[in-house]
Formats: sequence, C-alpha cells, structure tokens
Amino acid sequence: MEFATRQGGVRAVDKASFSVRRGEIVALVGESGCGKSVSVLALLGLLPAESVRAIGGQVLFDGVDLLTLSEDEMRQRRGRDIGMVFQEPMTSLNPVLTIGLQIMEPLVAHLDLTPSAARARARELLELVGIPDPAHRLRQYPHELSGGMRQRVMIAIALSCNPRLLIADEPTTALDVTVQAQILELMKDLARRLNIALLFITHNLGIVARYADRVVVMYAGKPVEQAPVEALFESPRHPYTIGLLRVVPRLDRRRGDRLDTIEGLPPNLISLPPGCRFAPRCPWRATPCAEEPALAPLAPDRLVACWRAAETLNRMPLAQADRGAGNSGPSPKTALMKLEGVSRHFAGDGGLFGGGSPVRAVDDVTLAINTGETLGLVGESGCGKTTLGRLVLSLETPTAGRLLFEGRDIARLRGGQRRRVRRQVQAVFQDPYSSLNPRMTVGQILGEPMAVYGTAGARRSLGDKVAVLLEQVGLPAEFADRYPHMLSGGQRQRVGIARALAMQPRFIVCDEPVSALDVSIQGQIVNLLKDLQAAHGLTYLFIAHDLAVVRHIADRVAVMYLGRIMELADSDKLYASPQHPYTQALLSALPIPDPRLERGRTQMLLGGELPSPRDPPSGCVFRTRCPLASAECAEERPPLREIAAGHFAACLKIQPGDAPDIPISPSIAARRFPGPSPAGISAGR
Repeated sequence: MEFATRQGGVRAVDKASFSVRRGEIVALVGESGCGKSVSVLALLGLLPAESVRAIGGQVLFDGVDLLTLSEDEMRQRRGRDIGMVFQEPMTSLNPVLTIGLQIMEPLVAHLDLTPSAARARARELLELVGIPDPAHRLRQYPHELSGGMRQRVMIAIALSCNPRLLIADEPTTALDVTVQAQILELMKDLARRLNIALLFITHNLGIVARYADRVVVMYAGKPVEQAPVEALFESPRHPYTIGLLRVVPRLDRRRGDRLDTIEGLPPNLISLPPGCRFAPRCPWRATPCAEEPALAPLAPDRLVACWRAAETLNRMPLAQADRGAGNSGPSPKTALMKLEGVSRHFAGDGGLFGGGSPVRAVDDVTLAINTGETLGLVGESGCGKTTLGRLVLSLETPTAGRLLFEGRDIARLRGGQRRRVRRQVQAVFQDPYSSLNPRMTVGQILGEPMAVYGTAGARRSLGDKVAVLLEQVGLPAEFADRYPHMLSGGQRQRVGIARALAMQPRFIVCDEPVSALDVSIQGQIVNLLKDLQAAHGLTYLFIAHDLAVVRHIADRVAVMYLGRIMELADSDKLYASPQHPYTQALLSALPIPDPRLERGRTQMLLGGELPSPRDPPSGCVFRTRCPLASAECAEERPPLREIAAGHFAACLKIQPGDAPDIPISPSIAARRFPGPSPAGISAGR
C-alpha cells in the first residue's frame, strides 16, 4: 500500500504476506510505523481511496480477493464476516448513542433481526463478554462506562454477527495491567470456543508470549520473520527480532541490570536505505546486506528475511552505544522528601448548588524518599499516583498533612523561598510532545528556564549551556535549532529530561516517562535516567504502571490503590515475595516474555472495577476485590505496618512477623479474584 504525500510516495506496506487459520491467534508485532495497523486497515478497505492505492498483491478471505470488491460488497463483509476491535474504544464508540443501539446496529443491518430480537442478542453479548447487569448497561452511554467496560463493548460489537476473523489493533494499550489481563483472557477464550481466527496487533511481547500461537514480526513495512511463538522466543533468527526480545523489561531480571537497546531509528519510508532495511541498525550486518533479502523458508512453518538467518546470531553480543556507569545505588538513607499524613481531596460535583461527596484522590499517605534513591510508585489508573506527583511538585496544595523538602514544609513556603524549592524539584512528563512548546526550538526550550532564573553571565553563555545539556542526554548540539515536531518520540523525551536538568535539580518526578515510547526506545531512556542519577546524585519519584520497567530502575517500590499506599518495600523484596493481595494481582497480571514460563504461570485475575474515589468502600478500600476479605475488613481501615525489616503492608490479614506465604512465581497455583466472569452461551454460525 502506497500513500501519496507532497514528498513522494510512501510505501507503508511492501509485499507483506501472512495467513491466519480458524481457531488460531496470530500476533503482528513491531515498532510504531512498521506497517501493522495499515496492513489490517487495507485488509478491511478502511484506507482513504483518494490518497492510498494498492500497488499489487491479494487479500484472500475464503478464496475471495477483498481488494477487488466494491465498497458495497466490502461493507457486507465488514462486521458480518470480519470483526474489528480498535485501540481506543472511547473514540470508536458513538458518544450520542446508547450501548444497546450500537450493539444492535450490525445485528439489524447484517442479520435482519427485529429490534426486539436484536436487543435480546445484545444482552446475551454483554453477558458473553463479562459485563454485569447487562439490561442496565444497554441503556447507558459510553462515557458512563470504565475503560475496561468500553473495550468489552467493542468486543461485543465485533462478535455480534459471529465473524470468522477477528482483528484486534492494540486493544489493551490504554488499559491498566489488571484490566488488560481480563480483556486478553476473554478474547483468547472466545477465539478458542467460537473457532474464530484472531489477528492480534501489539508491541507488548509479554502478551505475545502468553496468548499467541504464531508471530509475524514487521519492520519498515515488511515482515522480517514468521514462526510459531515457542520457536521464535527460543531461537529468534532475524537481528531485529533478537533486538526486540532483548530490550523488553522483564520481571525475572535482577534490579540494576542495564536494559539492552536497539540503537538508531527505523528508516524514513520515503527514502529507504539500499539493501536490507534493518542494516543501518544491525550489529551483525555483512557484505551481502547491500542487497535486500527475501522472506524465505528456514524451517517448516518458519520464514526469515535475513542473509545470516542460518547462523545463531542470538548467542552473539548485541552492540551497545551507551554503556554508562549505571546506578551506583542509593546514598545513605537521609530523607530528602517526606510526606506525613498527606491528603488531597477535590470538591464534589454537586451541580448548580454545589455540595456532593469530595473526591479522595490522595488519602493519608506517609512516605519518605531518600537522597539519591529511586522510589517507584505503581498502581492502576485513578489510584492517585499523578496527583501525588503534582503534590510533590507544588502544583497541588495538600488538603491535610505536611510535605517536607529538606525538612521545610513546601505548602507553607511563599515567594522566593517557594521558587527556590521549585528549582530543586523538576518533572519529566508522560507525553514529551504535548509538554514541549511547538513554537520554540529545542535551544529556546532549554534556555528559557536558565535565562529566567540565571545570572547575567549565564545569559551570555546560554548556547554553551544548552550544548552541554544536549550532550548529557545523548543528543548532538545541532538539535538546538530544531523544533519538537522534527524529533522522534525518544529524542523528544531526551529533550524533556534535559529541560528538567537545566535548573540543576536534586529531585525529579518522572510521571510515566516511557509509557508513550516504543519498547526499543524505553531501554535507552531508562538507562539514561540511571546514568544521570549516578553522575549528578539525583533522586527520582518514578511513577509508572509498567511494573517491569519499575523493576529495573527503582530501589524501593510503593503500591498505591484508591489514594492509599497498600505496600512499600525494597524492590528486590517486593518482587520476590509480594505480601498484599493487590500487589500479587498486579505482578501476576503482567506477562513475562517467555512462552515456557508464561504458559505454566496461572494468572490471578483481578475482577471488578476500581471503586469511585468519591465513594470509597468502608474499612479497607481494597476489600471489594480482595480474596482474603472478611467482615472485619469492612469495619477497620488497616494501617501501613512494618511486617518485616523495611517491608510495609496495609492488610489486616498480615501480622508483623507472620506474613502469609503466597509469593508470585512462574508456577503459582491458580487463584481467581472476585469479579464478573464471562457467561458461556452458544454462538455458532
């Protein structure tokens, strides 16, 4: 498929070939821009005809070439024979139509059901995808549902006409790890029971290891390797596949291990390099790579596009461009930032006359962050992580409690004293593009805070200071003249880190700093943060939902749920033996990118939805989803108690010195947490 642009034709997908069989789950993986989504949009005929044209090839579905069908004929195939689950359900669902009408629409259009029969079938579909109280949900609108429920509705719509092929394009990217596990288990179960061919697009190799049967790896618009999942993970043959598998953060690696990286960036599809497209980034390139390799069979059911595919390249060292000093470990335990009983409540939405229950975003949190250490803060969306980060940055004022920086209460500081503290506490934000001014060059972005706060002499040497900052984050000095839109995502995040360093801070809040980046870039940024910490003695509050990333950078980890800290411990202790049921569920839901380990590892599925912080449960806030909950949990709020040296947990079932022995390991016994489970119904064609 070729896109027409002002600069010329962009061949986003080039001679891609793969197949999906009934009852099989095929994963399509690769970095952003490799052609995954364009491939399936072309298959469905959803690309704009005025700017995209098919250069050649066929898309065969039951022996019919979909590229030869008219728009009316293709419309009959879409929805009925081929279902699609898009990445972001909120933008895919119509905000002005009820859930019931949106599920009923394809049933009426494709199956000619009466409105009453369509509504009955819609109710069955909501039961099938595990949504409780389906009769009530049918009358609701998308904004009234949680992210996980909206994605379940998307799956129900895709399954409504009993399709033979289901395509899922990054269906869990915007979801928490606990909800992600529910959705993926649901899709796997439905594909097996209903004998549906499932094509799954993802960049998460842990998900691939847990759910896929076969894998297609794409790079720069072309498949470079295809193999059964066990064979691909056990012995990858293409250098790009080897790189992807090595850069993935893993729960089963030691803290402090530096992440491998794939240096460089994918090629510009307008001006592709000659020969192998991966050669400029390949540590094993050789003379034959000047010619483009074809996707050729290497073994039964295995195809590889590499001149050196027959060699065991995965045993050779992967080249590294930035092997820095690494993290030298935390400094002596002197608290730089302390939170003492800190709460942040937001006024309730009581309508025209005010009132209403307050939103308890952060509720009685006590933490100490020591000089030179990295404290990881993890939890589901809506648990209060970002609000706590904003409190530390003085962007929010505590409702109660004290927030101390070097022993001084930040909330009580005014004028020059507060500005001096703010210079010492900086931030690296989640989305580097929206946090950088698009109208300013990189040099202006980095120079602005130094010009505002610096001396006259500093103003005269801003150019040199900007060049030093860029060098510290691994960017060339000439980037100072570029605008943010001229940089890649990883380069923009390096600029964001450089801006945080401009004021020579002692404390940096990293709010999901790698979640918007490809896995190949995540390792570069994590390694950079560790190197800068070692070089400058920085202290980090590292907020994330990816526990594998936190495993590699954090010295201690705090687990947050509904505004409260559930567990706090040294990183090694927490990952080796989590004691709070919520921590166990989070770790169990995160897949390990190794099919052998993952297939023998039973998940602890966390059911239900996160309660509203406007009306939290009485007693323990986790009790509505906890397998250990009893009557006393509804009456008494558990304090955060030290159950072992340096290990704290907020659970009435865990007594100091007598912690229950239920560690997470690849061979953990089955355990299902409370919550809805899909109801089985017949759905044959």
